[in-house]
This record gives sequence, structure tokens and C-alpha cells, in this order.
Amino acid sequence: MYIGQRDGTPQNLARAKAGGAMDRRKTTRPSAQRARGMESFRSALILCMSLWIERAARGEPPVNHVSGAATISRPAGRSEIRITTTDRLAGAIDSLKWDGVEFIDSFDHGRQLQSAASFDCAREGEFWAEQFNPTEAGSRADGTGEHSSSKLLTFRAAATWLESTSQMAFWLAPGESSFGRPALNTTVLSNYRFKKRVSLGYESQDQVIDYQVTFTVPDEPRHRLAQFEALTAYMPADFHRFGRFDPVTRRLVPLDPGPGEQPDPVVISDVSGSHALGVLALRHHNQGLRPSYGRFWFEQEQVAKWNCVFRVRDSEQIAPGEYAFRMLVVVGTNEDVQRIMSQWAEAEGASP
Repeated sequence: MYIGQRDGTPQNLARAKAGGAMDRRKTTRPSAQRARGMESFRSALILCMSLWIERAARGEPPVNHVSGAATISRPAGRSEIRITTTDRLAGAIDSLKWDGVEFIDSFDHGRQLQSAASFDCAREGEFWAEQFNPTEAGSRADGTGEHSSSKLLTFRAAATWLESTSQMAFWLAPGESSFGRPALNTTVLSNYRFKKRVSLGYESQDQVIDYQVTFTVPDEPRHRLAQFEALTAYMPADFHRFGRFDPVTRRLVPLDPGPGEQPDPVVISDVSGSHALGVLALRHHNQGLRPSYGRFWFEQEQVAKWNCVFRVRDSEQIAPGEYAFRMLVVVGTNEDVQRIMSQWAEAEGASP
């Protein structure tokens, strides 16, 4: 096809030859047409590159960029729960507010309400989570920047829910180390996929966030241990009162700041107990795996953390494929959290 020519195609040229002499005033030689077409292509390419460079210089995303920026909210108790996701974090949760208080200490690309996983690459010896650590929000090298090394593939949101699919970046880039332990990955972007659906409210409870996640583990490399940090929350300095929910007494009891793990759901609140955030895993939605709940206090950063972790082990190789988990994040006062967790413990007939 010769761009821009309506009567100079090879078919028209053939017809002109069959009928006698060609009228050269109305027909362009194929070589000239080809040159004109190439020139048009070059001009279009230069224009596209110029537009791309201009957008990049302004800090704008590519035209085919999937946006992960959204805000969802819903009335909850005496206030409302408001969740914000951002492009900066590839659609991970940047902010969670209730009663006018921020619950998330979003700083780099690790301190969010987000998910991650770690694998052992079937290696003997010490397991160090950050050595092979696909992370939803991005990599350590992303720092406090405006872009994520994770790749957001799909994103949808409505008034009270959102869902996303992403290709997670490794926390460490090739050549980086964590406390002297080198990265095991050879690329920045992993081939591990992550999907989440976040809904405000669950059944009759409005101070609950229904949090569903699915990790997809590829066939290679082989692993004997998978550690799924199904959900973690990093919280500001005001949140440094730690508790666990006792499923027997149905009460919140004090817990040291760790670091450590135990089988009961963890709740972190401010000193007064007026603002608290807790997590529990729904027992019948986690592929038969038992959760472990961790808690941490980072003195230098003045940051508190809880997480909900599931581990899969196999002496030969863990099965590739999907690993799905469902949790409830409970927001309110300490009394609110205790009441709601008690109701769910009773409904499930045993410990959460």
C-alpha cells in the first residue's frame, strides 16, 4: 500500500499499461511513492517520540498507563473509613483514615497497607525474607519517589470497593543486599502476580474492611518454602500500644511490641485506645493454612507494624499456582475492635 495515493496503486498502473500510454501527470512512480511513505512514517515516529519525551519531562505517565489512583469511603461507626490508593505505589493503599486520623505511615515503597511474599529458591541454610521478596507497592530503590517498579496491570474502583492486579517488583534490585545478604533475584520486575479486592464493610459490620488477596507463583524457580505476607500495616508513631485478641476470653490483652509472632490476631492502638487497627484471617478462606500474626516496633523510624502471614513448605517443591487468602481489617476504638472480633470468633465457632 502506498500512503496517500488513490490512483497510483499497482492495480491502476497495470490498467493504464493495458489501455495504452500512461498519463504521467496523474501517476507517481512506485519508487517516489515509497519514499514519500517512508518520509510520512519517519515524521509520525518523530512526533510520537517528541510527545513521549514531553510527557516524561512533565512527570506524566505513558498514554497506555494503568492508573491506580482512587479513593473509596463508607460511613463506619461515628465516622467513615476512607482509603486512598496512588499511582506512586502501583495501586497499593497509601492512606487509611477513620475519625480524621491517619492509620498508615506511608513513606517509601514498603511502609503501606500492602502485601508481599518471600521464597527460599530451594536453597539450604538461613532463610532471609528480603533476598527474594516480590512486593506489591514497589522496590527499595524506589525510595520516596513518585514511581513504582511494580507494574499495575488492571485497576477498578467504585464507591466502596476496589480491585487490582499487578506484577510485583522485587524489594531488592540485583546486586543489592539486606543486612549483608545479597539479592537472589536477577531482575527488578518479578514474574509473580498479585491480585486484591478491598471492600468496605462486611455483612452487617461497617467498621470492617474485607481484604481478599491472591498470589500467583510461577513454575520457576523452584521453592521449598513460601512465606506470604498476606497483609501488613505500617502505622505512625502515635500507634504504639500493642494487644492481641484472646479467642477464649474474647478480650484484648496486652502484648509486648516484639518483634515476634503468635497465633492470635494483633491490634495496635494509640495510648488512649481511641483509635485502633487490627487484623484477623477468616479460617475457612485460606486453603487450610493457619495464619501467624506478627508485630514490630521500629524505634529509629518510630513506626509500628502488624502483619498476617501464611507459610507453605514442601520437601521437594511447593506447588506453583494461586494462593488465596481472606482477612478482615477492623477499624475503630479498642472497644470497637474487641466487640467485632468477638462476634467473628463466636460465628466461626472457635479461634479466628
